[in-house]
Amino acid sequence: MKLDVATGCRLVLLLLTSVLTSIGAVPVPTPLRTLPGARGCHMSQFQSLSPQELKAFKRAKDALEESLLLKNWNCSSHPFPKAWDLRRLQVWERPMALEAELGLTLKVLGTMVNSTLGDTLDQPLHSLHYIHSKLQACVPAQATTGPWAKGLLRQWLHRIQKAEKMESHECLLASVTFNLFRLLTLDLKCVASGDLCV
Repeated sequence: MKLDVATGCRLVLLLLTSVLTSIGAVPVPTPLRTLPGARGCHMSQFQSLSPQELKAFKRAKDALEESLLLKNWNCSSHPFPKAWDLRRLQVWERPMALEAELGLTLKVLGTMVNSTLGDTLDQPLHSLHYIHSKLQACVPAQATTGPWAKGLLRQWLHRIQKAEKMESHECLLASVTFNLFRLLTLDLKCVASGDLCV
């Protein structure tokens, strides 16, 4: 069997790629299945959101910020500190942090559905619910309250739970509003990128 040069080069490249990938020399994102109990975790589709989705989120964020300007609010703590950076966590901890962050966001924004902002929040809430449903497959039940949450992750989860109990609705609304684009463009992308997020 005679091979032409182009076919031979393709075969060599294909063989070289598979060897390098199998020995770990080429960065290939690994799925987030490292936690026992996590089932069918497929987050790579969220590495970037569509321009239409981002536009809907921007419209919602602007409307929320405008409504917050009309209210008198004073907050003692913030659930999402400036140091909140999922890259500081282990790859397997990141979905748990994002799940808590997204859970609080959905809970707080969900209370606004029957307000004048309901129509503006409709599509963003639908998208967030969809992301949350996919993310839950990456986090075993009770993972955020069980022995998995240690160190920095435990501190962050505690901070979110404490703020949820102690802060006013206006403070929580301000926190999730100002955190919304970090959640979508940094945290979600980091979880979706798996071990390539460094």
